[in-house]
Amino acid sequence: MYFLSQELFFPPVEEASPEGVIAIGGDLSSERLILAYRSGIFPWFNDDEPILWWAPPERMVLFFEDLKISKSMRNVLNQNKFKVTFNTAFREVITNCKKIKRKDQPDTWITDEMVEAYCQLNKLGFAKSVEVWENEELVGGLYGIDLGHIFCGESMFSKVSNASKVAFIHLAKQLELANYKLLDCQVYNEHLASLGCVEIEREDFMIILNQ
Repeated sequence: MYFLSQELFFPPVEEASPEGVIAIGGDLSSERLILAYRSGIFPWFNDDEPILWWAPPERMVLFFEDLKISKSMRNVLNQNKFKVTFNTAFREVITNCKKIKRKDQPDTWITDEMVEAYCQLNKLGFAKSVEVWENEELVGGLYGIDLGHIFCGESMFSKVSNASKVAFIHLAKQLELANYKLLDCQVYNEHLASLGCVEIEREDFMIILNQ
């Protein structure tokens, strides 16, 4: 495991621990964050921890042809009860992702420092959001890092049923139309699996990332 200094550097992802931690420390500067994502690495840590950088041995991704939209979800989409926008309320989205209560999680990993760091990335055009509105109220959304051929999803939130799924599905369809390779979802969870995401080996992810 590598302890970062002020130097802008990450070791090869193959040097990560069995759990996927590849480095500790450093900062959340825009330059370091962009280098991290371009290197297949992302930050994930709690408020009382040093910055931890991850390159897990398996990566949860969506190949767009595998997108699963259930019959009930198709009905929701066909009702047009939600309005979806892209990159119009980034700070509101990441703030909601930070505040939303999640099952089996006592607190959030999105620190105040991370909010400001990703808002700066948004200003630079790297971090982007998807917003879901109901009656002019922001009820769901997600944000992530846009690498031009891969979108690295970071977090999503939902204040009403299905709102985050609507954001995810609209993003997936937009990325597919723009000929992106995949939507990176980082680590496994059942919600993502239900939408068609699968785990692939880190080596395979890196091949696609470096194309």
